Parts: sequence; C-alpha cells; structure tokens
Amino acid sequence: QVQLVESGGGLVQPGGSLRLSCAASGIVISVNDMGWYRQAPGKQREWVAAITSGGYTTYADSMKGRFTIFRDNAKNTVYLQMNSLKAEDTAVYYCNAANSINSYWGQGTQVTVSS
Repeated sequence: QVQLVESGGGLVQPGGSLRLSCAASGIVISVNDMGWYRQAPGKQREWVAAITSGGYTTYADSMKGRFTIFRDNAKNTVYLQMNSLKAEDTAVYYCNAANSINSYWGQGTQVTVSS
C-alpha cells in the first residue's frame, strides 16, 4: 500500500520560511517523479515543483528563486523548502508521486501566510 504523508505546514508571517516534508512508503521515491502541488480556497489545484527520478528539478514561474524541492533517498522523503513566503502562497500543499503506471497523492498540509 502506497502512502504519502505530508507534514511541516503551519502559520507563518509574510517573508518567513517553511519546510514541507513528504514521507513515502510503499514506493521508492528515487525511481518516481515526485511533485508538489497546492490548492487555495476556491481555486484549482496547481503544480508547484517537481523532481524527476533522475534528479532534475523544475518550478512554476511564481516559485522560482523562492522554493526548492529536494529529496533524501535514504529517508525516502521529498521536501519543499519555501522562503520569502507571501500571502498568496496560502494553500493546502499536496505531495504527488508518479510513474508510467500510477499516480499517488498525499492528504495535504495547510500552509497559511498571514501577519
């Protein structure tokens, strides 16, 4: 059974930082493409960042320079380091694991950026 468990969300002031974690079980993250998505209230889910099985990283334009996706293969965990957070980054953040056959989602973690 595949499980993706996100953690690390919370309330942070504008300009602050958070690090989200996605701990995987039932799959090996290093052979899957891993991604982070987010969904704000009343909006569609949007892609944030991804790291391929080969380690190549990509980011949505609004996150470039502020967010960093990386993984720890030994811990089978993917991270999203978020810096210079803005109010518009407020959303539920979801972890995704995908390969040629399946796509898996975590339950999400809430990030709220507010003063």
